[in-house]
Amino acid sequence: MNTSSMSNLQLRVISAVILAAVVLILTWIGGLPFRILAIVIAGAMFFEWVSMTRGGLKIGPVIPYAVFALSMLVLLWMPMALIVLAAIVVAAAIAALFAETKGQGAWIAKGFLYAAASGFALSYLRGDSQAGLIAILFLFAVVWATDIAAYFVGRAFGGPKLAPTISPGKTWSGAIGGTIGGVAAGMIIGSLAGGASYGIFVTAVLLSVVAQIGDLFESSVKRFAGIKDSSNLIPGHGGVMDRVDGLVVAAMALYVIGALAGHPDQPAVALF
Repeated sequence: MNTSSMSNLQLRVISAVILAAVVLILTWIGGLPFRILAIVIAGAMFFEWVSMTRGGLKIGPVIPYAVFALSMLVLLWMPMALIVLAAIVVAAAIAALFAETKGQGAWIAKGFLYAAASGFALSYLRGDSQAGLIAILFLFAVVWATDIAAYFVGRAFGGPKLAPTISPGKTWSGAIGGTIGGVAAGMIIGSLAGGASYGIFVTAVLLSVVAQIGDLFESSVKRFAGIKDSSNLIPGHGGVMDRVDGLVVAAMALYVIGALAGHPDQPAVALF
């Protein structure tokens, strides 16, 4: 390994350790600090989204960013979930209206909804309860284990490509190995929390699969934009979307599962 590769690897490891520590500490604290973290993630995703399209996006983004910021601030007070969802949809439409060039409004609106729904799901899953802490740790365990297992199993066994036109490096063996790893990690967290084993198993399978779909979705967006990384905000790792693509989509899925099983403003209570 040459000096440049070693330096980049060290940078990736240092960045990963720092990010993981910050995220886990804020997750443990919960409440307002975690909601702020969710808003920062959502804001970074929106910034990256409107910045990556083929040839560069010329949108004069001040007004869309301002609308997005005001919408996300609503999460600081944790009002009723359906009210927030309605506000997000309306704000997305407003942001789209201020796009300066034909065809950009739809792109902005899609990114607005994608980023805002991510912040919304993370905020409401964590909430202020012990169940919310368990739900987020369960989410992290499934998604992170899926990523790690998929990488190593895919490299070890190779085989047919999962989606060669979207992400040539991903294989079916990696996807299956990732799901097995994600489910195993989720079952460990679920059993420690005393959750129903069958329900935890099914939920972990769904989240692992959805996380991998989220990864492919972000890869397709980057392929459309003709770029390798969503941005360079994270040293050695690329952009925020590159790191949370599977996590945020899985968070949305977990929120929906909990909301259908319980109350929309406390979805984790129905899960753990």
